[in-house]
Amino acid sequence: MLACAALALVVAGGMSWPLALTFAALLAATWQLEGTRWQLSERTALILVLLTLPLFYLDGKMQGGSSAGVGRASVGMGALTHFILFLTVIKLWQRKADRDWLFLYLISFFEVLLAAGLSLGPNFLLSLGLYMFCALSTVVAFEVRRARRAVPAQVTSFVQTSGLGDNARGRRQRPRGTGNGAGTPRRLALVALCLLALIFTLALPIFFITPRTGANALARADGGQTNIIGFSDEVTIGEIGRLQRSNRVVMHVRVDTPQNAQPHALRWRGVALDEFDGRAWRRTVAKSETFAGGDERPLFQFDTTEALDRLTTQTFFVEALDTPVLFIAPRAIALQGALPFVRRDAEGGLTTRPHSQERITYRAYSDTNDPPLARLQLDNGQVQHDNLRYLQKPANLDPRIYELARRWILEAHAQTNYDAARALEWHLSHDFAYTLDLKAGGADPLADFLFRVRAGHCEYFASAMTVMLRTLGVPARIVNGFQAGEYNDAADAYTVRQSDAHSWVEVYFPQNNTWVSFDPTPEAGHTGDANAQGWLGGLRKYAEALELFWIQYVVAYDKQEQRSLASTVRSSLGAYRQTAGQAADELRARLRAWWQQMPAIGGAKGHAIAVDAPLLIGIVAGAGLLFILVQRIRRMRLKRGRTKRQGTTPAHSAIVFYERMNLALATRGLQRSPAQTPLEFATATGVSEALLVTHAYNRVRFGAHDLSPSESAHVETWLQRLEESKAGIVNREEQVTL
Repeated sequence: MLACAALALVVAGGMSWPLALTFAALLAATWQLEGTRWQLSERTALILVLLTLPLFYLDGKMQGGSSAGVGRASVGMGALTHFILFLTVIKLWQRKADRDWLFLYLISFFEVLLAAGLSLGPNFLLSLGLYMFCALSTVVAFEVRRARRAVPAQVTSFVQTSGLGDNARGRRQRPRGTGNGAGTPRRLALVALCLLALIFTLALPIFFITPRTGANALARADGGQTNIIGFSDEVTIGEIGRLQRSNRVVMHVRVDTPQNAQPHALRWRGVALDEFDGRAWRRTVAKSETFAGGDERPLFQFDTTEALDRLTTQTFFVEALDTPVLFIAPRAIALQGALPFVRRDAEGGLTTRPHSQERITYRAYSDTNDPPLARLQLDNGQVQHDNLRYLQKPANLDPRIYELARRWILEAHAQTNYDAARALEWHLSHDFAYTLDLKAGGADPLADFLFRVRAGHCEYFASAMTVMLRTLGVPARIVNGFQAGEYNDAADAYTVRQSDAHSWVEVYFPQNNTWVSFDPTPEAGHTGDANAQGWLGGLRKYAEALELFWIQYVVAYDKQEQRSLASTVRSSLGAYRQTAGQAADELRARLRAWWQQMPAIGGAKGHAIAVDAPLLIGIVAGAGLLFILVQRIRRMRLKRGRTKRQGTTPAHSAIVFYERMNLALATRGLQRSPAQTPLEFATATGVSEALLVTHAYNRVRFGAHDLSPSESAHVETWLQRLEESKAGIVNREEQVTL
């Protein structure tokens, strides 16, 4: 039980593996020393705990001084974990009474409670189930042990010296693993499993009826966050490439696409930047609009759409990140989530409160439809003064970049801004290579990429296309975000990793007042679906599905999810009732058609069969019931016959020979008080035969055991001796023989 509690802390991230292995070694050592002279006294253990309290205070102070950037809860959690483990080891090392074991059980429960506050993944559920099984087994065994010690010593000695006692307890006294001796641990495990199943069955409805509120009470000991770069007001070329080298999960996204939506490559937009100095991109306009939240899951509306059926719904389950950016598919219409506020900047980027220690969940609505192609090709409108910043170019821009862009445009015979953007996109994605190695550099990394290296990652391609469009007078900006990610059909969601980080281009069309996305990165830079093949890939797929289920219905389960789940259950039940009703109607129609066709079979004979059909159905049903009744009577007779062969009605036999014993004792002046149990009365008489007969009575009357022929002979002998005038003492040699 204590080991499972420590395992729950390890799984939840509250304890390191070296510390866990040390604790496991000490736990094994205390197990071996249990009951030996090497155990500590209670006073020594208490003094040791009091002396070490200042050390744990200093432990917390030292962690706070050496953990820059780590939350106060994380520091306190580490010191608290160390103290709990030390207290557990000391308690295990001392000589223990029942109250000490109960104290250890409470410590283990507190460890699991801490792990529940730290847990962000479904692995905790497995460790909790294992702990619950061990805890139930421990409590049951503890109560059995206490009840065993409560049995009087005199009764134990009589049971051990009598033949009846040896027969009754012999199974338990056999060496473990022989005969039926191994049945007791198996039965205890079965009882614990049944109790565990019952607890989970009763708790599951309460779990889904009660929504969760707030965030995790405690922070993870390791910080728990994913370091994200490339999503700030200023991004240097190359940062997204460094981010792509990690496969750490950033978020899960579930998408509901309307049926009339245009085919569109999904991307999760993060930040857009408008100014480029040759080495870094930045956002120049600092103004933003703040949308305040409300109760539960407020709806933040940013824009409008022509029709609601154009909206693509996305549900984001975002890991703990060190960026406040909210990711969403372009063009954002609204967002719903348990967020205190949402801020939208001048480039359409969305941010909220920092969440570096917890996951956040929100639902987003986007109109991913672009204007018709014909309208975009006719859009060569003049750029307004407010949008002139999208034409800005570095002061020392290499003139060859404009010449290259101009040549590609002429080769493609592009006449409009849209055609020019498509021409640049095609050349960059087909004439250049994709690599994560930062080969381009120098004073002008963009020119070095275009004219020397001719290979790079998505940032170089997006930056090159944006600058080339601006040299042609086409307004454009760069966008940093994520590709759709890897689709998991088991979870019906996309798993987005850091390796899916991406940069692309948005081009502005003034007459349509819209931004359209273009992606000049070669095909090798698009991760797409990369599911591992074989059983390992399937296992990972279902593990991710379980994790998403845990996030949605455990970590982020609020009233909105509760209503959504209830609606889904009602819809499923309604569909089931409709299907069952249709099947019943179809069955009735077939029976009606069969019934109507019956008179046409065989002429008059068929008509007679049709007339008597209800009677035949009644006869068949009655015969079936009669057959079931006969079978039950037969089983009862067989059971009664087996009972007679084994000694008949054990309860009645027990009452008969116990009443004989009471009558025999009454003739000697020994009467049983109504307040005495049979065992207490037999012990008080001091008559060994009375005690042995009472043990036999308890076995048969309350233990559901039958007496063997030899045991029945022993009982008869003891009763005859009690009924004799000088009976009362059983020879010691006879006791041993019996």
